[in-house]
Amino acid sequence: MTPILRAIACAGAGLWLTLAPALAGDAPQQSARSAAEIMDILMWNREPVGGPFALTDQAGHERTDKEFRGRLMLVYFGFTYCPDVCPTDLQAIGLALDKLGRDGDQVQPIFITVDPERDTAAHLADYVPMFHPRLIGLTGSADAIRKVADAYKVYYARVPQDAGDYTVDHTAYIYLMDRDGNYLGFFPPGTSADRMVEIIRPRLVAPGR
Repeated sequence: MTPILRAIACAGAGLWLTLAPALAGDAPQQSARSAAEIMDILMWNREPVGGPFALTDQAGHERTDKEFRGRLMLVYFGFTYCPDVCPTDLQAIGLALDKLGRDGDQVQPIFITVDPERDTAAHLADYVPMFHPRLIGLTGSADAIRKVADAYKVYYARVPQDAGDYTVDHTAYIYLMDRDGNYLGFFPPGTSADRMVEIIRPRLVAPGR
């Protein structure tokens, strides 16, 4: 993990809230912006975050952001070969949904890979159920992943390792989106399930109720 990503991972355990509206290339294996630029955009609300997507889930079905209107979304970008940060955050998301009980049905957890070369639909089908039965894993072409990652202001870069292997350096924010797909804010890496529940629960009452 690079120094800038280590700093991001230690950023705290709250939710950085904004009032930004939602929004919706090309080196497919790397973000156009640095991790520092991404962190600056998110922390100071310099640009809109989020946008439409059309990707493939772990069952091989195309899924779009429009399917989840009427529910909050917890959107997380990572990769299945991530050794520690991704599993830890995905476990926290799953635990938060369990702690919400039946109200958790109003929240859709989504995992979007930044390593589509290895994270095929079949591979995601083995991976995502380990964290929660309602977690949806999404993959797609390198270009499609690049576009949605850019829209959500996600940094990722392929890092070569020995024997032709590689890992993926990436930011690890958990994005909270409202019922219309608009960006509410992000949870930093390492946020506890209890803290997520504390922030999410007041937002579960639908407008007009």
